[in-house]
Amino acid sequence: MTFFTFIEILGTLAFAISGIRLASAKRFDWFGAYVVGFTTAIGGGTVRDLMLSLTPFWMLDPTYLVVTAVALLSVIAFGRYVIRFNNTFFIFDAIGLGLFTVVGIEKTLSAGFPLWVGVIMGTITGAAGGVLRDILINEEPLIFRKEIYALACVFGGLVFWLCQLIGLGVGATEVATASSVILARIVAVHYGLKLPILK
Repeated sequence: MTFFTFIEILGTLAFAISGIRLASAKRFDWFGAYVVGFTTAIGGGTVRDLMLSLTPFWMLDPTYLVVTAVALLSVIAFGRYVIRFNNTFFIFDAIGLGLFTVVGIEKTLSAGFPLWVGVIMGTITGAAGGVLRDILINEEPLIFRKEIYALACVFGGLVFWLCQLIGLGVGATEVATASSVILARIVAVHYGLKLPILK
């Protein structure tokens, strides 16, 4: 397993858990929770691949179905701990956001598109799944109403570009990018940073 595949699977697990956790709070049954978790995990990547004229990644590998099932079983087995802590959703969502931003950028570059497109696709990969999740559970999308979210992905894209400029290795660039997105989310939530409301 390559490092890129590892972070893709880890991101899938993190986003699936965040979606399933919210579905459980809405009293969804196991199947409904699985659908929400799976949509959260693959939604952004599916939108990205369709925009890049690629076959959606999860149609080529059943691993993502299995990873979502593992996420569901984990929440079922440890649900009392997952739901009890309000920051659990935030932690897994932030991790998934950072990892999927990296995946989106790398896949876009490997498809032959320039880096500025990669930054956009990294943002879509990280944020679109959460939008679809919130729609499924009948909530106003987090990306439009809370602390800085999608902009954290854009910030990660800029970090990726800087790492390339200074000649950092691929693995180090990916770690730095994901870490910067996660850190940006943590700082935004901790200090309540958000964009001005349009009036």
